[in-house]
Amino acid sequence: MPSPGLATELPERDLTIGGMTCAACVARVEGALNAIDGVTATVNLVTGRARVHAADGVDDAVLVEAVRRAGYVATPPAAGPAPDDDTADGTERLRQRLVWAALLGVPVALVSMLPPLQFPGWQWAAMALATPVVWWCGWTFHVGAWRSLRRGSAAMDTLISLGAGVAWVWSVVAMLFLGAGGIGLTMSMSFLPSGSGSHGAYFEVAAGIVVLVLLGRFLEARARRSAGHAIRALMALAPTTAAVLRGGVEVQVPVASVEVGELVVVRPGGRVPVDGRVEEGSSAVDRALITGESVPVEVGPGDVVDGGVLNEGGRIVVRTTCAGADTAVHRVARMVEAAQAGKAPVQRLADRVSAVFVPIVILIALGTLVGWLIAGGPAVEAMTAAVAVLVISCPCALGLATPAALMVGTGRGAELGILIRGPEVLESTRRATVVLLDKTGTLTEGVMTVTRIEVLPGWSASEVLALAGAAEAGSEHPIGRAIARAAGEAGPLPAVSGFRALAGSGVVATVDGHSVAVGRGDGGGGFLGDARGAAEAEGQTVVTVHVDGVPVGIACVSDVMRPGTPQAVTLLRDLGLRPIMLTGDAPAPARAIAAAAGIDEVVSEVLPSDKDRVVRDLQEAGEVVAMAGDGVNDAPALVRADLGIAMGTGTDVAREAADITLVAADPRGIADAIRLSRHTLRIIRGNLAWAFGYNIAAIPLAVAGLLNPLIAVAAMGLSSIFVVTNSLRLRRFRPAR
Repeated sequence: MPSPGLATELPERDLTIGGMTCAACVARVEGALNAIDGVTATVNLVTGRARVHAADGVDDAVLVEAVRRAGYVATPPAAGPAPDDDTADGTERLRQRLVWAALLGVPVALVSMLPPLQFPGWQWAAMALATPVVWWCGWTFHVGAWRSLRRGSAAMDTLISLGAGVAWVWSVVAMLFLGAGGIGLTMSMSFLPSGSGSHGAYFEVAAGIVVLVLLGRFLEARARRSAGHAIRALMALAPTTAAVLRGGVEVQVPVASVEVGELVVVRPGGRVPVDGRVEEGSSAVDRALITGESVPVEVGPGDVVDGGVLNEGGRIVVRTTCAGADTAVHRVARMVEAAQAGKAPVQRLADRVSAVFVPIVILIALGTLVGWLIAGGPAVEAMTAAVAVLVISCPCALGLATPAALMVGTGRGAELGILIRGPEVLESTRRATVVLLDKTGTLTEGVMTVTRIEVLPGWSASEVLALAGAAEAGSEHPIGRAIARAAGEAGPLPAVSGFRALAGSGVVATVDGHSVAVGRGDGGGGFLGDARGAAEAEGQTVVTVHVDGVPVGIACVSDVMRPGTPQAVTLLRDLGLRPIMLTGDAPAPARAIAAAAGIDEVVSEVLPSDKDRVVRDLQEAGEVVAMAGDGVNDAPALVRADLGIAMGTGTDVAREAADITLVAADPRGIADAIRLSRHTLRIIRGNLAWAFGYNIAAIPLAVAGLLNPLIAVAAMGLSSIFVVTNSLRLRRFRPAR
């Protein structure tokens, strides 16, 4: 995984950008921001956001002014949406312009292409209908082109404005001076430019360009909103008010005013408004939209609940640990937005091409016009070919190729509890060859549990467990706590006195008048010895229970494997990855656990400081390493690995060090995260291949005069719609669990 650069160390802020229409706009806004000393910025066309890392001396006013000088509008998100943004209001304005353009423009196309509809003087009616379409409905294109021209640059709006404007001006000139307005003249429909407009009037082309581009933008806007569905659904989980207990009385207050430590009442059917721990009551909570888990989880006193989860059972009282923007749902949303704002390495080539693409297209169009005229071609066909070049070449699809797929992919991941830190992670998932799986907390529950009790004749398992649990009740050791917890769940514990912890040997206490010792010491031979050997061969930890100096039974304790671990290993193998288990256990129990999980390779007796070395050794051997872990001691290895994956139940340090975080603790999510990332990368590459290939194939056809401008503009719009709808396929991604 690459080391964080200077950009990640600088304070971060967002700007909402208005007026962007294509990848060339993105390149220009990025250039304007990055030209400021101490600023590193990335701009996302789909979200309309600029993610800016700026030094302390650079305030928002400087950033906004730089964007304004580039010909666009910028506002901090807190100040509201920027003009011409892609919000619901912006989409509605676009729809209204489209409706008027279609009502006026479609009759122009019909009468121009179907001779039976061409009444005497139809050309003049076409001009009357096309004029408001070009100059009123298409006004936004002309304004955008003028802004670009003032800054000495060009963008998609420049091509649209030139294409529609030139077609309209040429048609008016032809009507007034070249005889195209003669009463009784007719035109016929053709996919080639030479068959239509033979008298020089191209009002259907001028109007059609505006109608089809507006249609394309409207469909793109709808698709973009659909692409952002996941993040909006996530934010909708956060309630705006909370019922807080103040002075023993429930008070409805805004969530933003809830303080850490306050008690919040959550009734059945309501969503938990804060992060916290359950103080009273028990219930089942639905965490599906936070973790992707489809089955509700039972919670009771002491259990942690996240803000936004749905309370499906009884009334619970939650003590607040985080509220407002600090809750889990907001942290997840911020991480998804950060990933969507970034750029995959494959997109940067598209950005560099787009920065010079529009000026090159304008030169090609001029060259086409001049070339046709020099070759002796008719002026009408020369102008038609030049207009076709202008409209077929708009780089919309290039600008949408990566951000559209990234938005849908990361959004779908958030719905499934898979948080991808940034687009550069996608390439790492494709190249990974080995996956290192930390045992404790990743493949296993991370909590010691009593698996079975073996006793001598004359004793019952419940009796021995009660004595051992009572003796261990004062212990802080994980094994002791596991025994005490199991005994407490079985029933009330006997009275205890004289508790002593023996370093490295266990505990001794007086329970119900008996001296009880629990520890790892020798439990003797015979039946108990055989049971101990069998349990240890399975990788379990065994302690012996002595009562009044006589061994009466053993307790087998282990860190239980997560239910999804064997399937997770199978899924990782199916992805072409070689799983290796890392553990601090001794070789024999480590191999037993690995065998149960279906893992052939084990690195045992690994100290926390050695995990980083294991990753480095594999990388030096030529492997591309993915690492999954959950603890503080896993953080160095997660950073060094080419792909770090943190279990969401782990420590904050591990989550911060990882490239991908799994909100749920299911190890099958590791395979799902890699599958989703690879699928997203395939969609991005497919989008870019289409966008580049479309222009490479279409421009020569337009130059050769083989494309009617109306067909050209339809193809251009469809290319952008294809890229967005292709990206939306990621919403159908399903986890393999």
